[in-house]
Amino acid sequence: MSAENGGAAFLVVYLIAAALIGLPAILAEFVVGRETKKNVVDAFRNLGGPAAALIGVLGLFTGFWLLSYYSVVGGWVIQYMTGSLTGAYFGGPEAYFGQISEGTGTILFHAIFMVVTIGIVAAGVEKGIEVGTKIMVPSIAILMIGMAAWAFTLDGAGAGYEYFLSPDFSVIAENYQSIIPDAVGQALFSLSLGMGAMVTYASYLDGDDNLLSDGISITVLNTFVGVLAGFVVFPLLFAQNIDPGDAGAGAVFVTLAQAFAELPAGRIIGFVFFLVLLIAALSSAISLLEVVVSYFVDNFDVSRPILTVGIGTVVFLLGVPSALSIDTFTMFDMIANNILLPLGVVLTILFVGWIYGGGAVAELRRGLGSTSGFGPVWLWHIRTVVFLAVLGTLALSIMTFMSA
Repeated sequence: MSAENGGAAFLVVYLIAAALIGLPAILAEFVVGRETKKNVVDAFRNLGGPAAALIGVLGLFTGFWLLSYYSVVGGWVIQYMTGSLTGAYFGGPEAYFGQISEGTGTILFHAIFMVVTIGIVAAGVEKGIEVGTKIMVPSIAILMIGMAAWAFTLDGAGAGYEYFLSPDFSVIAENYQSIIPDAVGQALFSLSLGMGAMVTYASYLDGDDNLLSDGISITVLNTFVGVLAGFVVFPLLFAQNIDPGDAGAGAVFVTLAQAFAELPAGRIIGFVFFLVLLIAALSSAISLLEVVVSYFVDNFDVSRPILTVGIGTVVFLLGVPSALSIDTFTMFDMIANNILLPLGVVLTILFVGWIYGGGAVAELRRGLGSTSGFGPVWLWHIRTVVFLAVLGTLALSIMTFMSA
């Protein structure tokens, strides 16, 4: 997305969004989850009654919606991993993407990705999710650092760094209607906001955990990995004389594949790159599915494995249209990132900022080790800066969607 929106211009807006919107919004979801120790629907219901529970219902729906087409992307990544080793896409990366991105074959790999995700979530928090996260998160960082170090040695890396790190603010001014919603939407998605994931995560935290330090750690780690990806992608594109502005949504699945095809060790490098993507995709998919599963586990007398298989099957079926049509996939993605996620954050901020209010500040102070003035400042910030910024982004997104 950074390639499509001017490189550094997008990065600047994304970093601002992560710091000024993402981190405060994470804390808003944290206090709801830890205070109640409930799934996203019951958490809002306990604090605000049936009307507030609708915010949680929206989170469940968003999780369903996102995972349905996100799993399709996971299937693409699996095919590109194997395609890297066999050289299947080396003869024509664009034609290869056309073959694997829609059709009955795509459904198979969509199913494979969902089966792996279901298996991890069905095993539970301790045996499945925690073990998987402890393996996946460090693996992403280590592999990405290694690839960034390799990309540094490429001819043309300097031009890639310049494109990625030297912002042209006129690009933002001329394209704010697309750059701002895309950057904010990407920040919300990468931090798992607006879908109930952070509420669910915080429900497992202890009362003496420092929510602020946890929120900072999540924000910094996600931003670090995202920036690292830029240090891999842009040197590679410029080394192969590929215009990043033409990459768009195909930056990974077409343009980078073309670059790997032209490298001496392209098969190995491509495999490692898509392996990193697969690990990251699984990590996100697990959190999305857990949001939905946790609600049904808490409210229905059915075992977690059975519920997970049933819910995962429904998600898989919802994703079939995206697997069969790239246009449907694009529509699902636009609705999720530009409408559902910002809407979820807006409603959460309204509830936490104006209804939960003082209770939210008190919950945030637990584990901080002091009674400093951070809580009231944070409350003011989410009531004004975060709320207005995300509401404005949502308005721009709706305008863009309606005019498309």
